[in-house]
Amino acid sequence: MTDTFEHNPRVWTAARLREALQGLPDDTPIHVGVADGPGDFDGYTEYALVNLEPVEKDPMSAGPAGAAAGHGDVEYTLFADFKAGQYHYDLD
Repeated sequence: MTDTFEHNPRVWTAARLREALQGLPDDTPIHVGVADGPGDFDGYTEYALVNLEPVEKDPMSAGPAGAAAGHGDVEYTLFADFKAGQYHYDLD
């Protein structure tokens, strides 16, 4: 039997992001380090932050504490892409 654990990362709010960015020059590039596993930042993949979009949540999905999400609920998602560089085409 495989051991499991509950993983509940603290999701940042807009206020927390603004606080973290405070004082940085406007032209500072932002990269996103994606953990190799839940909470495992010893090894991570770095991506470039490229966009922020409102994403409408599924009205049937559960919200905080199992409450049903209301119609038209929106979450804002930061999108990341591979960093600038030369890559081989994926021929699959």
